Amino acid sequence: MFTGLVETIGTVTSLEPLDTSSSGGGGTSLTISGCEEILTDAHLGDSISVNGTCLTVTAFDKTWFKVGVAPETLRRTNLGSLQTNSKVNLERAVSANTRMGGHFVQGHVDTIAQILSVTPDGNALTFRLQPRDKDVLRYIVEKGYVTLDGASLTVTKVVDGEDGYWEVMLIAYTQEKIVTAAKKPGEYVNVEIDIVGKYVEKSVQGYFAGTAGGDFSILEKMVGKLVEEKLKK
Repeated sequence: MFTGLVETIGTVTSLEPLDTSSSGGGGTSLTISGCEEILTDAHLGDSISVNGTCLTVTAFDKTWFKVGVAPETLRRTNLGSLQTNSKVNLERAVSANTRMGGHFVQGHVDTIAQILSVTPDGNALTFRLQPRDKDVLRYIVEKGYVTLDGASLTVTKVVDGEDGYWEVMLIAYTQEKIVTAAKKPGEYVNVEIDIVGKYVEKSVQGYFAGTAGGDFSILEKMVGKLVEEKLKK
């Protein structure tokens, strides 16, 4: 579990293919350096978020660590596009005394999103993003949380539909702390939606499939009542 508050930026210094006959099962081994501040209490098997992807430490020293990236992870995330000298956002798993300044982040990437535009707004930057898997848009809500490359950010605008997108704003301080701020239109970011939305959806589906016997008329009446009350105001 993570908070979505990036602790430091590391540099990819090596990418090695993993032998498909080994316990690695294929994929890639990444060596990430320049991150000594998060390795002072490191142990083998620890979880570290790399661009929002929860990965396991397989080796480390004072200034570097290694993680294995499975083929499925390479397909689902933007880690497959990393090269030597690529910069990555890093965060250690939460501890019992961690301040929850962001939100509950699992490090399980749902999809990737393409940056459509980057628009300056004073000293802030507004990023417009479109997901590869359109289904995730139903979980994105204005003023809600979304995790981009491991950074917890607030959604400022949502447009649904086949060409739907959402926007987030990076303040000047955040721009200095995460790699996403340097990305350009056409590049991709890892996306993890707020898990609360998934649980709410499953609970509602379970209620209407079970207790309500699949009768969605109850929901329709609730929505109709809310709309009627709004129109009266």
